[in-house]
Amino acid sequence: MTGGGDHDPGDQGAAGGPARHVPVLREEVLSALLPTDESGGLYLDGTFGAGGYTAAILARPGTRVLALDRDPTAIAGGAPLVDKFGDRLRLVEGRFADLEAIAARENLGPFDGVCFDVGVSSMQIDEAERGFSFLREGPLDMRMDRGGMGNHGTSAADLLAEASEEVLADIFYHYGEERHSRRIARAIAHDRMATPFTTTRQLAELVGRIVPHKPTDIHPATRTFQALRIAVNDELGELVHGLSAAERVLKPGGRLAVVSFHSLEDRIVKQFLARRAGRGDAKGRRLPGEPQATPPSFTLPKGQPIGPGEAEARANPRARSAKLRTGLRTDNPAFALEPELLKLATLPHRAAPRSGKVR
Repeated sequence: MTGGGDHDPGDQGAAGGPARHVPVLREEVLSALLPTDESGGLYLDGTFGAGGYTAAILARPGTRVLALDRDPTAIAGGAPLVDKFGDRLRLVEGRFADLEAIAARENLGPFDGVCFDVGVSSMQIDEAERGFSFLREGPLDMRMDRGGMGNHGTSAADLLAEASEEVLADIFYHYGEERHSRRIARAIAHDRMATPFTTTRQLAELVGRIVPHKPTDIHPATRTFQALRIAVNDELGELVHGLSAAERVLKPGGRLAVVSFHSLEDRIVKQFLARRAGRGDAKGRRLPGEPQATPPSFTLPKGQPIGPGEAEARANPRARSAKLRTGLRTDNPAFALEPELLKLATLPHRAAPRSGKVR
């Protein structure tokens, strides 16, 4: 996953218009990460993107940032920031699910704050050859780390060619919340026997024929493209593992800030923080032999989730769906990663491995 707060205001999940790298909820994220006016601190930006959050953090004197992005294009684009801030910025190609191992390798941590801005970035949408946008003709790729460390992963074209009709329907329904998932999957399974799906236009035109819609509706292929992108990049699995890793690398009193853009992501972030804050755990006496509750690893500030103000929502339509959730790390041990959270990131009865391949 990549982001860094830099999203296209015209984006509708997988589509996009002209690039405008706008750090969504930037001031709210900074307020959550950087309390008071103290200088210094070590921070981790797990979704560097165009560097919106990283640059804002480094504007505070004495701060240092370890910034990650799985997209080699984003890493190359961050060179001017590295030149500007020198050894205060360490920019590394890698998935934020692996942030704990990356931080150990870089000999950095524990951290005063960790931030994620999950989803696709405008830079990826704008490159037609990446295949994220159905408004731009290009190959059906959608791999965020294409050309980098993960170049050999499954592309969207591979997925449409190899996955069964049942798996495709599950992907469209659970990752795209598409009501016509089975109809779309059936049409793909039929048409691919004659002609493989290799371009964004092919898929968008098929979905446009299959899904009933009005001229005023969002593009009918929006949910299908979103679902494929999530499956190809294992975005929800990455999020679960990234949140758990952030919990382990934050120091006591450290702050976690996560910006999400649709209900699937937000549900994972909400449940992760709620479980670690002890929400829903009975406070009364336990039955004989019943294990004690795990001490909370986070406390949660009130007033969540935080959304954009009216001015930001008007200036950047993409920000309207953004939600920021934050947590303050306690000095209690980190939780083990629960199977219940992992279930939120996988298709029912079909485990989706972190490589992004769907079996």
